This record gives sequence, C-alpha cells and structure tokens, in this order.
Amino acid sequence: MSGPDENGQGTSEPIPTLIPDHPSLETGEVTTALAPEEVEQITADIRAIAENRGETSDVVDISELTGPSRSRRLTQPLPPPIAEAGSAPSLDTIQVAPEVENELSTDELRDAWPLLDLEERRDGLRVLPREDAEEFFIALSAPDQASLLMSFRSGQRRQWMRMLEPDDAADLIQEAPEENRGTLLALLDAPTKKEVTALLAYKEDEAGGLMSTRYARLRPNMRAGEAIAYLQRQARDKVETIYVAYVLDGEKLVGVASFRELFAADASKFVSEIMETDVTLVTDEMDQETVARVFAQSGLNVIPVVDKDFKMKGIVTIDDIVDVVREEATEDAQKFGGVEALELPYLESTRRDMIKKRGRWLAILMVGEMLTATAMGFFEHALIPLLTIFLPLIISSGGNSGSQASTLVIRAMALGEVRPNDWVRVLGREILIGLALGVGLGILAIIRISIWGMAGKYGDHYFIVGIAVALAVVGCVVWGTLAGSMLPFVLRKVGADPANASAPLVATLVDVSGIVIYFTVANVILHGILL
Repeated sequence: MSGPDENGQGTSEPIPTLIPDHPSLETGEVTTALAPEEVEQITADIRAIAENRGETSDVVDISELTGPSRSRRLTQPLPPPIAEAGSAPSLDTIQVAPEVENELSTDELRDAWPLLDLEERRDGLRVLPREDAEEFFIALSAPDQASLLMSFRSGQRRQWMRMLEPDDAADLIQEAPEENRGTLLALLDAPTKKEVTALLAYKEDEAGGLMSTRYARLRPNMRAGEAIAYLQRQARDKVETIYVAYVLDGEKLVGVASFRELFAADASKFVSEIMETDVTLVTDEMDQETVARVFAQSGLNVIPVVDKDFKMKGIVTIDDIVDVVREEATEDAQKFGGVEALELPYLESTRRDMIKKRGRWLAILMVGEMLTATAMGFFEHALIPLLTIFLPLIISSGGNSGSQASTLVIRAMALGEVRPNDWVRVLGREILIGLALGVGLGILAIIRISIWGMAGKYGDHYFIVGIAVALAVVGCVVWGTLAGSMLPFVLRKVGADPANASAPLVATLVDVSGIVIYFTVANVILHGILL
C-alpha cells in the first residue's frame, strides 16, 4: 500500500496504522500515530531524565540516565511515522494509544525539559495526551515556542500557531529569526493577523507589546440588561477577561464597569450611570517596569492600555505582569552578581555565551583591581608588615558597606520608592548611616587590636596603631556607603541601567580608595612613630 508524500508524489513506503477519526485540521489529510512501543520508549527516556535530575551531586552524562536505549534513539533512524525531517505532532493526533499504560505526565516533561534537545522535546509533545500537549505548549516561554514551531512542518505550524492568543503569538514571532517572521505571521487568520501586526509595532518591553486586544467593551448609552446580553455574546468569542468591561465612546475610553455591578443594577439603567469614570490605566508606550508598579500599587488584575489621545488599545492582565516581574528580577539579580543578564535560562545558555557574559565583567573588575596595586605603589614606604596586616580588614569593610548601599538603592529605584530627584535625600541619609556604621566597626577594630596588642602581638605602639586603623575603617565605610548609594544615580543620569552598579563593581572601586584612605590616615597618625 502506498500514499502521497508532502509534494503529492507517490511513495512505495508502507503507511503505518492510521487514526481515521482524526484528520488534519487544515488539509483533511489523515495523519499517523506513534506505535505503542515507541511511545513507551520515549516515555521511559524522558521519565528517567526527570527522575534523575537534581538527585545527585555528580556530573552525569544525560545519555547515561536511561542507558543505551536513549543513545540508540538519538543516533539511529526513527521508524517511518516519526523519521521525517522536522516531524512534529498534529493537534488531532496527540494522543497515546489506549493500550499504553502509565503515560507521561506534563510535570515529568517539564522537569526534563531543560535537558532535552529539540528532537526530544518534539517527541515529548507527541506522547502527551492531546489536551495536555496543547496546554503545555501554550505555557512555554516564547523562545521555546518559537524554536519548536520552526522545527515543525509547514502544515503543522499553522495548527499550533492558531492556538495562541494574539499577544502570545506576537511574542513568539518576535523571538523567531527575522527571516521567518513573515512566514509565521502568514499562518494566522485575517482578523488575528491584523491584531498581531498591530502588537508587533510596539517594543517588547512596552505596555503595547504586553497587551491583549481582546477585551469586553460596552457603549455608555446601553441599558444594563442590554449590556449583560451583549457581554454574554462577547464571552463566546475569545476575550481575555469578562469580569470587567470597558465603556467606549467611539474609540475613547470613558469608564469601566464590572459584571457584578451590571448584574446588581436595575436593567433599565444606562451603563453611563453604572460605570466608574476614575479608571486606572497605562499608556501604550509605558515601560513594562512602570506597568508592573501600577499593578502593585492598584491591586488590580487587569488594566486598560490607551494611547496619548485616550483611545483604547487593549488590556494588560496580571499573568503577563508576573512574567515581567520575574524577568526583571532575574535580570537585576544577575547584574548584582557582576554578570551580564542572560537571554536564556541557565541550563539553556551555551557555554560560549556564559563565558562571554561572565568574562567581560570579570575582565572589567580585574582592571579595576589593578588600580589597587597602583595605589599601593604610592605608599611603598609605608608598607611595613604591621600595617599591611590590617589592610584586608579595612578595604573589605568599605566594600561591604558600599555593596549594601548600592543593593538597597537599586532595589528602591526598581520599586519606584526612590526617584532620580531624591539623590540629595539619599546622600544625607547615607552620610549619617555610613558614619554610624563606621564608628561601630571602628570600635570593634580597636578592641580587637588592643586585645592582641596586650598579648604582645603588635609591639609597644599597638594602641596608636588601633586608633589609626579605627579611623581608616570609619573613613572607608563612609566613603563606601556614599559611593554605593550615589553610583546608581550617576548611571541613571547617563542613561545606563542602575543595576550595573553591582556589588562586585562597587567593592572594586572602594578597594582602591580604601587603600588611599588607610595609608593617608596612617601617615598622619603614625608619622614619626612607625613611619
């Protein structure tokens, strides 16, 4: 028995077992299902990876997790049903054969996902039940969706692409290679294509790039009973949320009405009498971090997006903001550690990318530390063993205080608690805080030196040495606190990300100045005694 290939030409290869009740959504062609033994093998491979992940501290080759069977599947040709280049599941054939027991769960596939290559990820989708596979694909990040979709055959891409909401489809297209974006956009139906095209006009990190254009809308001259019936019809269409409806006069937003308010109102009342006119909103060009702050301050689950003329453009929902907050927090945390923000999750980032992003900052910090040796060169005459003993103590105190201050100020900026014009207030607070911290640490230093000095460790002049060290600690801590708190403001002023004022960078800068402060104080106090 033979059948047509993708080009419509005959082929002598046998067609495996068919599922006649499940034709392709787009072409009506009958597609094939995996054989039970193939499903069992894929399930066992992925389950073994999921179960072994994180359970051992040893470095294990992924191919060892399931033994030779997984390696064989990666190196040998697959049977005809799944051997086609770029094969992927059709929406109507994502189902495990009834005789296969203990099927793969979405949790198991999710656990194994970061360790799977592209082919294995496709196989994982193939063995999931149809509804689970659809939900799993929709929940994936846009980069993962894009890489999977580009590996599918053209007929299958359309089916998966049309599962996505317009805002999710726009995110996917933005993650795809430039040369493939037009092809992916063409897979959408005309109305959705128009919505997605409008969303693609915005940057990814703007409110317009986050919003959905499918929202419930009403007119102010509708009566409550009519409005409820109208919302019921809209609910049958794919609107993002039906709990809140936006009242539009033409295209302009004039108010908002909840379903609850409409139900509670008299059916003859006009919507204009029921709606709230004091609406919390964001503009379509607003930065995503600002949008996240608006959500945090308002406590709302959905916020309308308007343009500069108050024309309604769409809505942003809380689930979109959760992703934004996680993304921004991750980026800031990585920068705090002296690393350029990673574009992909840790396990999915290539070694080359990791080396480049981490090595660049390490090189910058190393150049900064070289200035430490230069600074010490100016005080070569003062480098007696007794003074150099306390050098790490002093510069680490300054570096640590600076790292604390920079972290607190950067986070306050991210939350909107501190604005660029607040730098004077921050400066005044940090001078007093740095002075108090410095005095406290200086007292600890002089106590420690005195105790060891009385034991005969530091010679006859241990107390005056302790005073010099204590004063140097005060100076370094105050300076470190000021440097750490002001550097984010400087970076913001020049248009850079304040998160780049990372703890390692601040510590490096304070190390150099700490040496200068220490030996300057030592020269003044110990001149004629030890120097």
